[in-house]
Amino acid sequence: MMRLGLSSIVALALGLAGAAQAETIRVAIGTQDTTINCATGGLLIRELKLLEKYLPHDGKYKDVTYDIQWRNFTSGAPLTNEMVAGKLDFGAMADFPGSLNGVAFQKAGRRSLFITTLSGGPKGSGNGIVVPTASPIQSVADLKGKTISVPFASTAHGMLLRAIKAQGWNPETDVSIITQAPEVAGPALQAGKIEAHADFVPFAELFPWRGFARKIFDGAQANAPTFHGALVDGDYADKYPEIVIAYLRAALEADRLIAAEPETYSELIARVTGIEAEVDYLFHGPLGLQTRGLTWKAEYRQAVQTSLETLKLLKRADSDVALDSFVTDKFIRAAFVQVGRDYDAELKNYAPSSLKANDAATGAPITDVSRVAQIWVKGEPLVRHYASPENALRALAALEKEGKAVRVVYAQDRESGIKLFAQQAFFVRGARDEFSAFLGKDSAEAWAKAHGGEVLDFAGARAALVASR
Repeated sequence: MMRLGLSSIVALALGLAGAAQAETIRVAIGTQDTTINCATGGLLIRELKLLEKYLPHDGKYKDVTYDIQWRNFTSGAPLTNEMVAGKLDFGAMADFPGSLNGVAFQKAGRRSLFITTLSGGPKGSGNGIVVPTASPIQSVADLKGKTISVPFASTAHGMLLRAIKAQGWNPETDVSIITQAPEVAGPALQAGKIEAHADFVPFAELFPWRGFARKIFDGAQANAPTFHGALVDGDYADKYPEIVIAYLRAALEADRLIAAEPETYSELIARVTGIEAEVDYLFHGPLGLQTRGLTWKAEYRQAVQTSLETLKLLKRADSDVALDSFVTDKFIRAAFVQVGRDYDAELKNYAPSSLKANDAATGAPITDVSRVAQIWVKGEPLVRHYASPENALRALAALEKEGKAVRVVYAQDRESGIKLFAQQAFFVRGARDEFSAFLGKDSAEAWAKAHGGEVLDFAGARAALVASR
């Protein structure tokens, strides 16, 4: 029988004590993969294993084992249920369901924290209203007496209520609002069972891209800010603040990567979600429909406050959640410090993802982005950029003559600056064949009246350029 010396016994005892003290810490994250503006807080972190890169392994975490768990949801409400039930530690969602998350935690006698934004539209872009492709409806003003579906308690629900209020209508008598998830609303639009549908990222763009709907209203027209962000269980954050910061550092890297290579990561999002890369790039590419960013701008704080007030109006909340204790920038500021970035400087930056490119037709640097257009040629890894719709349309004709297939053509709305699918936009042809793009026909007509010009659809704009040669 082997005998141990005193030193061996002490070493063995210390080793056993260390093993007994070793801790397994769960990091359970709820994502919304198909809500593609949550990608930098979920999908990309998971697929690129960025969280593993930043989780702490020193100090009190020296001997820790991490149990990283990912769960995907199609909306914020079930994700919130799992967080309140203690099955998830983090969750990514939009402002409206995020506010409902705070209310749900408070009802349970606990608290959650809204720790960062991920992407957003200070004016409201991202949410939208669509109608069937062949519908005569051109704007919200045409929806009186119509049936409109929307996912209840979503950020799109709040947008719809604001759009109706702006018309001076009563949402209970002047329109019929019913609840439908996007997976139900899509077939309903195709079957003509509803006259309009309001939804959040990316469905107001995805349905038109798939050819059975037409976007008539963008949230930017309501001028009500909206965003997607991330929340954490408040008790978890108190216990493991370093893990919260590690998660945010992973989100910052995901944001940096997709800004640098939007085509590459739009394709990755497409492979994981089935949502076409052309739609993903509409949001995440330069001058995208929403702006990525992880700073708590005043407009986004106001969006949370508005959401909380709307929840009370809808009788979904019976008590107040204090904004200043719910929304916190403590953790994201710490993450910025660790990566050497200036939080306060970025807080003041409202610019969309920048475009630094030369016109693919002329080679000249693009300095004015108000009329930018882009073409993604099939088989090419990078999108081509043009200073104007007329340059892009001429290039499109040449590409087709060469037998090259085009995946998508984009244009920027001349007034709001939001990115559009050019095939569904309206154009005003002004002097010297200068074209400006607009989401709505009414906006194009107003521009033409004020500045002169002819209103054309995409096919008409193409034909006009050919005729002018």
